[in-house]
Amino acid sequence: METIAIIDDDIYIGDMLEKVLQKEGYQTMRAYSGTEALMLLERKKPDLMLLDLMLPGLSGEEVLEAAGSLPIIVISAKADISDKVNLLLHGANDYLTKPFDIQELLARIAVQFRRQQLAQANQLLRYEDLEIDTDLYELRVSGTPVKATRTEFAILKLLMQNPSQVVTRSVLLERLSMDTPDCTENSLNVHVSHLRKKLKAVNGTDYIEAVWGIGFKLKAKDL
Repeated sequence: METIAIIDDDIYIGDMLEKVLQKEGYQTMRAYSGTEALMLLERKKPDLMLLDLMLPGLSGEEVLEAAGSLPIIVISAKADISDKVNLLLHGANDYLTKPFDIQELLARIAVQFRRQQLAQANQLLRYEDLEIDTDLYELRVSGTPVKATRTEFAILKLLMQNPSQVVTRSVLLERLSMDTPDCTENSLNVHVSHLRKKLKAVNGTDYIEAVWGIGFKLKAKDL
């Protein structure tokens, strides 16, 4: 069950939001000032925050800056386009102007949670007995952790993102340059060779196949 923090000094609006959100199956947290909001975040991090801007103590803008990567929907009476643009560029995920329609707010909340679910699904890549967490840079083979260099991890990630295709050497080198500067035309074969050995050492399976003159691909586990 997702938890939504309501940061608003208007008791009537806060009570209304809490009642509606709980009816929709969400858990809620409340804070009535910017300072209280930061104290609340120190105790427990919610899944999403509804944030008013005009708060006693610290302003909503200061709370937004301190909240880091937490998804935030700003709900404010400020309707100026420049205010909206500035907040969206500085960390807000969405902006709703007061007075607002509750159904529209619920739809925007649902969109944020759907994006989170997609992001979480995309950070875990699986192929046969291979699993990598692209956020934590963790690699497991048959559940066993395997230490890989940043370059080896980047190679495997790209292959797992294209499990049924041959990834050409030129594409590998171009894409790897975004993750690591260590891979060159001359060193690519060495990096792939080291990676294959590390994967094979766990269960005897060779997961990577060289396609002569073209590039590399993942191959099905030997039966």
